[in-house]
Amino acid sequence: MIELKNIYKTYQMGQVEVKALQDVSLKIAPGEFVAIMGPSGSGKSTLMHILGLLDRPNAGEYYLGKRKINELSDEELSAIRNRLAGFVFQQFHLLPRMSALENAELPLVYAGKRHLKDRAKQKIEEVGLAERINHQPNELSGGQQQRVAIARSLVNDPLIILADEPTGNLDSKSKEEIISILKDLNQKGKTIIIVTHEHEVAAHARRVIRMVDGRVISDERSGVLPVSVEENEADKIIDFVLSKSERMNRETKFFDYLKQAAGAMVSHKMRSFLSILGILIGVAAVIAMLAVGQGAKESIEKQLASLGSNLLVVRPGSSRVHGVALETGSVTRFTLQDADAIKKLIGEVKSESPSVTGRGQLVYGNKNWNTQVEGVGVDYAGLRASYPAVGRFFNEDEEKMRVKAALLGTTPARELFGDANPVGETIKINLLNFKVIGVLPSKGAAGFHDQDDTVLIPVTTAMYRVFGKEYIDSIYVEVKSPQLMDAAQDNISKLIIKRHHINKKDVDDSFQIRNMADIKNALESTTKTMSLLLGSIAAISLLVGGIGIMNIMLVSVTERTREIGLRKAIGANNKDIMVQFLIESVLMSLIGGILGILLGGGISILITLLAGWSVKVSTFSILLATIFSLIVGVVFGLWPAQKASKLDPIEALRYE
Repeated sequence: MIELKNIYKTYQMGQVEVKALQDVSLKIAPGEFVAIMGPSGSGKSTLMHILGLLDRPNAGEYYLGKRKINELSDEELSAIRNRLAGFVFQQFHLLPRMSALENAELPLVYAGKRHLKDRAKQKIEEVGLAERINHQPNELSGGQQQRVAIARSLVNDPLIILADEPTGNLDSKSKEEIISILKDLNQKGKTIIIVTHEHEVAAHARRVIRMVDGRVISDERSGVLPVSVEENEADKIIDFVLSKSERMNRETKFFDYLKQAAGAMVSHKMRSFLSILGILIGVAAVIAMLAVGQGAKESIEKQLASLGSNLLVVRPGSSRVHGVALETGSVTRFTLQDADAIKKLIGEVKSESPSVTGRGQLVYGNKNWNTQVEGVGVDYAGLRASYPAVGRFFNEDEEKMRVKAALLGTTPARELFGDANPVGETIKINLLNFKVIGVLPSKGAAGFHDQDDTVLIPVTTAMYRVFGKEYIDSIYVEVKSPQLMDAAQDNISKLIIKRHHINKKDVDDSFQIRNMADIKNALESTTKTMSLLLGSIAAISLLVGGIGIMNIMLVSVTERTREIGLRKAIGANNKDIMVQFLIESVLMSLIGGILGILLGGGISILITLLAGWSVKVSTFSILLATIFSLIVGVVFGLWPAQKASKLDPIEALRYE
């Protein structure tokens, strides 16, 4: 079944070459019980590792059945090792936080046969540990731990059992029990290869190979094979293991990987908590920062909406004499006729409203309030988004008749009427009686200016009854579309120049046309920049959390080196190890991300309650934080996972 031809194995120990095996040739038939003996450094363990497909020779040929093993890939060797060989080690190599049953199940994971876990239970019972099946290794004696290791080696029904000093750490009674189990397995047709330096152990074997300095110096046989075993059995198993259907079966192990990763996280709670904490803080920061930015953006958009859409504001200018600016309107004074002329620019202008402003003393009963009084046209409600929340706006007839009707902002309405409805009540504005016909919508504060501390009255009433003005202070113009803003601004400028006979060189001093869309764009750009800045700062927190995960995973790889070696010995390939560690990293990132979303939402609510800021947690920020945390898990988990997958199984098993 096994044939070695002129096998050489040399290790490089620094500057020194160690020749572990030199020109070793031997054959092992199916069903044999072989003991390999020799002093320390004789090469017996190296020979067993090559026989068990854990290591490759530097030179020579290795045939398993009729298959030349030298030509197979590492992945193919892992699959064959999983099904054909079972290992029993001197140090037991049981995973400490798994039960006896879970340890015995491990080879099934890498064979894609976790559903056959009853087989592991059966093997545990066969080695006499039925009552200790759910105990962890630290709850078992040395002999019991070795029995679990034997059960693990048998769970995939291998043809060969390879035991490296299986009784070296056991007392005499446990030693006899383990030898008895191995002999019984040999009687059932298993090929047993045991490495030992104890003559009393080797005495139970039917063949003893002695080695010195990497060479076979004697090969003694006694007795005959206990049962007849087919010579081509190994070929059948190898062909089956390497078949396409079996490879696909072994690849369907995602949930097993997930379970292994979750188990590793639970086993190392503090380490996992620290990794999760880094991502949690980073994601929470992203959520909270973006919520603040989004809230600020919506707050500004709300305030911008109060300005109206596609809005131009035409104001009279002021001249300069010897560098001193005179009062506004000293050069050009606008009239209601100017406003009517602008309204006739029907190609660009949708609506307009003249405006005059001043201060007014409001009195109702025994309460009074000083506020801004603004006279406006009937189109003002539409172009400045000022449709009354309660009541109505005045109409054209009321404007023409200079009716004393008023619409209160929410601030004077609150100061004069409290929670009562002011519509229909009569107030005094600068000693004149006005009927309240509506309450304006709340627009909030713009810097230190309260936009709700105002009263609107018809522009004609303001000019001729309240302020005694013959001229208007400004004209609000709503343009039909954003694309027509420049054309409208140009045509209005030409109209004013023509109507007031203004020299082109005096245009800048004579009047001004303010484009509110530019202000909107500037504010929106500032808000967007602020949101990106806040998000970038938060992303740095996620980056730091990712580095934390990478560090923890690298420490985990170091701590679990022997575990990785064991997994490879029982059939895990490089991909299995890498995917398992990568899933562990992503799982920690995902948990941290979910908890971070909850924490970030909670922080956003606290900011609203304690600071009074407007915040909004958006779906985009949640998706962004979640995806980013997963990317962090993959990116920062990849290097540790690759490092783990590339560990040499022999060196990993020997790691202290």
